[in-house]
Amino acid sequence: MPDITRVGVCGCGLMGAGIAQVAATAGFNVVSYENDAHALERGRARIQQSLAKFVEKGSLSRADADAAIGRLRFTTTFDDLRECDLVIEAIVENPVAKKDLFARLDALLAPHALICTNTSSLCVMEMAAVTKRPTQVAGLHFFNPVPIMKLVEVVKTIVTSQATLDTLLAFARTLGKKAILAQDTPGFIVNRLLVPYLLYAIRMYEAGLASKEDIDEGMKLGCGHPMGPLTLLDFVGLDTTYYIAQIMFDEFKDPLMAPPPLLKRMVLAGHLGVKSGKGFYDYPSQPHSQSGSGAGTRT
Repeated sequence: MPDITRVGVCGCGLMGAGIAQVAATAGFNVVSYENDAHALERGRARIQQSLAKFVEKGSLSRADADAAIGRLRFTTTFDDLRECDLVIEAIVENPVAKKDLFARLDALLAPHALICTNTSSLCVMEMAAVTKRPTQVAGLHFFNPVPIMKLVEVVKTIVTSQATLDTLLAFARTLGKKAILAQDTPGFIVNRLLVPYLLYAIRMYEAGLASKEDIDEGMKLGCGHPMGPLTLLDFVGLDTTYYIAQIMFDEFKDPLMAPPPLLKRMVLAGHLGVKSGKGFYDYPSQPHSQSGSGAGTRT
């Protein structure tokens, strides 16, 4: 498998911009593709602001930040991805959109190139199946915020080659991340464990067994967690959790993975957490949503 020198990232939202930033900071030439020019500019600004914060904190030199920006190419032209050795998809969590993108990438890229998805919940094999290089397709699931979080889940389908896995594990290490190997099942490792825990916390609150504050304090002080489950839900996004839970329940039919009624109603009300200004707690500095956004938005 050839070395990775040029990385493409499809999608310049919160996750895509973060992936592009860490790849550029690690020394890779990065093509950041977004089909919406305004979203692309927002992503560019997000990366510049993030790098500036690292410089301000003294964890990155100004010269290194400038060099990272210099390695980034922002584009709305799909053909600009052609020379990439690895393309990471980070678009909306919609299987139809992802499969369409994978088919287009497969037709565009050189035969040696790898195609990865940053999905947190969808079946990677479904995306691999629309390509003529399924052994060169895998999941590369980063965690938010990407420049801070150290973990990457490398997701192996039933046909992903060992050469592909070795290349991706080495790539993750070059980014300064710790890579863990997961099988292609909904939730992979982290969300498979995390989502039922979060859903059960909602059920406890919904049933009136404890206040939201006591549930959160119990897990923080009793288990040493940095934040309680209901606070964490607000940061993850209630719509995102609802969407992942639906996929996991559809696959496994495990009652612990079924979204509680309260979660569904909060999403419909637009109470999505920090990003909408209201979830289990209020966040006055954030704009309040007056209507539901629909499940499946990507944070």
